[in-house]
Amino acid sequence: ACFSPEVTYGMFGRCHSTGVPVTEVFTYDVSPAVVQHFHTLLQKLSHRGTASSYGVCVCACVCVWCVCVYRVVGPAVTFRVRPNTQNVSTADVANVAGRLEFQINQIPTKYSTAESTKFLILTVVSILCIVAVLLASTVVYCLRHRSHHKLKEKLTNLGTDTGSDATSTYQELCRQRMAVKPPTERPEPMHSVSSRINSVSSQFSDGGTMVSPSARSSTSSWSEEPAHSNMDISTGHMILSYMEDHLNNKNRLEKEWEALCAYQAEPNSSSVGLGPGNAKKNRTNSVVAYDHSRITLKVENSQGNSDYINASPIMDHDPRNPAYIATQGPLPSTVADFWQMVWENGCVVIVMLTPLTESGVKQCYHYWPDEGSNLYHIYEVNLVSEHIWCDDFLVRSFYLKNMQTNETRTVTQFHFLTWLNQNVPESSRTLLDFRRKVNKCYRGRSCPIIVHCSDGAGRSGTYVLIDMVLNKMAKGAKEIDIAATLEHLRDQRPAMVQTKEQFEFALTAVAEEVNAILKALPQ
Repeated sequence: ACFSPEVTYGMFGRCHSTGVPVTEVFTYDVSPAVVQHFHTLLQKLSHRGTASSYGVCVCACVCVWCVCVYRVVGPAVTFRVRPNTQNVSTADVANVAGRLEFQINQIPTKYSTAESTKFLILTVVSILCIVAVLLASTVVYCLRHRSHHKLKEKLTNLGTDTGSDATSTYQELCRQRMAVKPPTERPEPMHSVSSRINSVSSQFSDGGTMVSPSARSSTSSWSEEPAHSNMDISTGHMILSYMEDHLNNKNRLEKEWEALCAYQAEPNSSSVGLGPGNAKKNRTNSVVAYDHSRITLKVENSQGNSDYINASPIMDHDPRNPAYIATQGPLPSTVADFWQMVWENGCVVIVMLTPLTESGVKQCYHYWPDEGSNLYHIYEVNLVSEHIWCDDFLVRSFYLKNMQTNETRTVTQFHFLTWLNQNVPESSRTLLDFRRKVNKCYRGRSCPIIVHCSDGAGRSGTYVLIDMVLNKMAKGAKEIDIAATLEHLRDQRPAMVQTKEQFEFALTAVAEEVNAILKALPQ
């Protein structure tokens, strides 16, 4: 019998058999690839040899020698060589196997190393890219968060700033905010906006100094063409001639204004607004809603169990349905009444014509949340979005919810920033563009537009006068009498249009809009 000795890797052992000629038996440690290759070769050539109890004899093609597989265990092959005429020994076979092992090992070793190296490099590069992206995202987020925080702080401070450069500071911040947005991110009209964006504080203080035209950005990128009008060319030229005559003839304008100042509305009692418990709800006692023409609140829903608010319905052609509600800027004690009025009259548009503070004097209370929502009695107001259209005005969108009924409505506020008390806007074109934005949002509605400044008379009256006259023209009116229209407004609320400059500005704005409409009409 032949016994295979225990050997270590890389060593050959000799098996001494008894009763048979000396036969060398080697256990040779090779790689799995060599074993597989050698085993396959033996299987392919096995049909050429003869089987024995110890293995299969196979003959090489080069020389006639017989190799018998003794045992294959894992990576080890045990074989023996029978006596042959070529004197090929087991050592010769082992040497050949060793050389084959070396040659075969070269290929998988190099390939495996190369693949491992490539995989390692790709893995490292991928990890570095991911880390770089994460770091860049973190830096951008931190910078934007810090920028928004600083912007909000500055704008919030403007609410109490009495310095003369408050207007310039606010408008510069507005320009910076618009400049950092790509063109694709410019705000869309409010009626098409549904996404919530970051809120900019609306605190605005005016130090009484108007900024120069050079400090303003051009409005050509956001102005709109005049709306479609039924006015024909002949009527337009007649109205334009009337307006220009008033503007060019200063004496005529002066006399017409003096006549308007002497006009007294009948009736003109304001006893309800000046009565006990209500006088404190007025910003000024010089502008109080008439008893016969005032908005009344539902007492059961009122915070103070009162139906009074200093607000007047303004009728146009339909005496049953007011076209506007002219009111004062809310006081801290009347904010809940203001939102109750908005809800009960079904209003969806608010036109605000005053900054919150002007030369250190409060013009209007901050009656909406800077972000998130605030609860005013039973009305929850949620700021949805805020868009800065230009230096002169911005637009906000609110969700107004009645907490008793859980009904929700959308309300849009158009805030004109640069119209100071007892004054006029720097450009009539700016206000006309602002009006077009308001009417585009309001188009098709039957509810009144809420218009307020500080006292709800000077700036509010001027805006309502311009809008009412232009609406009449758009509906095809053949004759326009602005003085008579103003008397009609003063019959419904006292002190509407407070200065001659405001009346003259209304004439100028109407003339400019008529001229723009005539240019748009087919000649």
